[in-house]
Amino acid sequence: MSEKNPFYITTTLPYVNADPHIGFAMEIIRADVVARYKRLAGFEVFFNTGTDEHGAKLYEAAQQQRITPQEYVDKYAARFRGLVTTLNISANSFIRTTDVNHIAAAQEFWRLADANGDIYKKNYEIKYCIGCELEKTDSELTEGKCPIHPTYEIEVRNEENYFFRYSAYGQKLLDLYTSRSNFVLPEFRLNEMKAFIERGLQDFSISRLASKMSWGIPVPGDVDHVMYVWFDALVNYIAAVGWPHDMGMFEKWWNDSLGVVQYCGKDNTRQQSAMWQAMLMSIGIIPSQKIIINGFITGPDGQKMSKSVGNVVSPFDVIEEFKDLAHAPEEVIRFVVTHDVSSFEDSPVSRESIRSSYSSQLANGVGNLTSRIMKLSNTYLTEPFHEQSNHFATPYKEAFEKYDLREAMAYCMQMVKRLDIRIQETEPFKVVKIEPEKGKALITALVYDLAVLARHLEPFLPKTSAKILKCIRTNTTPEKPLFNRLS
Repeated sequence: MSEKNPFYITTTLPYVNADPHIGFAMEIIRADVVARYKRLAGFEVFFNTGTDEHGAKLYEAAQQQRITPQEYVDKYAARFRGLVTTLNISANSFIRTTDVNHIAAAQEFWRLADANGDIYKKNYEIKYCIGCELEKTDSELTEGKCPIHPTYEIEVRNEENYFFRYSAYGQKLLDLYTSRSNFVLPEFRLNEMKAFIERGLQDFSISRLASKMSWGIPVPGDVDHVMYVWFDALVNYIAAVGWPHDMGMFEKWWNDSLGVVQYCGKDNTRQQSAMWQAMLMSIGIIPSQKIIINGFITGPDGQKMSKSVGNVVSPFDVIEEFKDLAHAPEEVIRFVVTHDVSSFEDSPVSRESIRSSYSSQLANGVGNLTSRIMKLSNTYLTEPFHEQSNHFATPYKEAFEKYDLREAMAYCMQMVKRLDIRIQETEPFKVVKIEPEKGKALITALVYDLAVLARHLEPFLPKTSAKILKCIRTNTTPEKPLFNRLS
């Protein structure tokens, strides 16, 4: 038996300064859909997610609540870990940047970059957005505010820090982008990064004074400094697969033919596709394979959904709303973020739009179709149906190859519509009473195609897919509707 090809996928690590919202739910669900698809396609998958737990925002929040930073991050990390279970996420790894192995990996990464001449110390003055935990140029500000975190005041900082020699990697990054035309998806994000680098890279600060902000990983050999949160957190992608303590594991999942597929939001584009790649180059590790950039989920007014603005939709609240309506209420969210939301552009989502999509696509679509076909099968076919197609349709596979999950889900929903139309046009419920054999053949074909639909839905709605296939194997109707209609 041949070994399966390895495939490594990871989300970014959300900052644990509040409860998880639907924006991160979208990222982790999409990565999960890809991971499940790859497993069904015959790959061995390692799927990493976790939490980012250092930095000034968390330090200040803990002080405001009069608890230690560790107590603060423990509380919120538990909420994010709970989301993994609640959303039925098939992750192999949940890494926390306060984990012992991650801390050791970050410090070893620092030592190697330092030994290679890419770390130095200097005094500097910058404008800093504590919401982004990033330096900001005047061109990145709107009326003196960060457009992503307008509720935070821009800080002017003047202190001595360690710096990473980012400026040395501009041409190497451009060469990387040229050699891998689809390194960043969608393509227009790659073009944005090329333009950003062509304007010239500035070295960036990678430490903070421990006397001002002690909540971070200590800099090796200098107790007066802790690591800047971004330099620390990005190392998780290799720490999660064994670097540097288990190089056999690391080389299995991160090698010349593989690397890593990383999901992130568009506000992470620079960090993932440039900063992190330069850091990897610094210590001689091959670049990531692909960076997939999501757009933002916005409110109905088009404003980015964020904790600081206060227009957040909680995945836990959505699940609570549908817990008595859907057999798997988390699959309402899984459907919305893969069907209703663009794979790469900003898209609005509201409680009202979720309810509308649930009614039209799940209750009146997938759920109703399953009940109609299985009632016909249970009434007129005497044997359970065992034959199942194990292949995926070409348009569906092509959509996954370009990480356009909305297109792949659209293919599934077109299957639902085609089956509904076929029932209306062929009227098997009438034909079977007049010409039993012809009617049974029509019903058998419908059951077969329902199984094909379930197969294609499996990465997106795994519990719904399993329910449909169980009904087909036992030739029964669902004990209760998969998706009850809204009252």
